[in-house]
Amino acid sequence: MAPNSRVMIVEARFYDELADELVAGAEAVLAEANAEVRRVTVPGAFEIPGAIAMAETISSVHYDGYVALGCVIRGETTHYDYVCGESARALQDMAVRDRVAIGYGILTVENQEQAWARADRKRGNKGGDAARACLSMIDLAREFGRS
Repeated sequence: MAPNSRVMIVEARFYDELADELVAGAEAVLAEANAEVRRVTVPGAFEIPGAIAMAETISSVHYDGYVALGCVIRGETTHYDYVCGESARALQDMAVRDRVAIGYGILTVENQEQAWARADRKRGNKGGDAARACLSMIDLAREFGRS
């Protein structure tokens, strides 16, 4: 799957332990694919699309795809709705508009228990799922002629 790929993992560090588990799942999948990986951290999920946009437009290094990892846990305010909706929308817009291969691994959950059920590599392994999605989209882009 997606041989010789260069992939950037962009991880939100708002919940450090969850981020570490998501990244471990993604890195294992990318290692199996022999992908060259760069790991970039941002404060929270809201900043992930901006980091990917910077890599796409400013970086001198070309990335074949990106893995977006983070977690947003509902709180007592509407902040959750804005962070979840806007980060997802920005990533989807970028994927469609700029034809960027993005694996979406931002957990949007009600509580820590749900987050761990999805992040844990022995249970949900959503980090691994996001990496596989990224690699699949890289393969598809190559099939359509993008190098």
